[in-house]
Amino acid sequence: MGQDFSRIGRRCERAVVTAYRDLRQFGTGDLHAFQACTTLYRIHHPEASLSEARRLVAEWIDHHVVRGDRGPTEGCDCD
Repeated sequence: MGQDFSRIGRRCERAVVTAYRDLRQFGTGDLHAFQACTTLYRIHHPEASLSEARRLVAEWIDHHVVRGDRGPTEGCDCD
């Protein structure tokens, strides 16, 4: 919380990263936070398979949270 994620262009990506950080900050375990974010992604993209959602969520968490990279990511084509 408290960080500016406006640089993340995709709404679903920003929502996933923000939710993951918030859940972890408030004590949710890594696996449960990941599962919640996968569900969140699939709400934004109901057409996505579970494996696709897991791959993208893992990539975004690794990119933005684990590595702290500020550059763009691969991912969905939404705004």
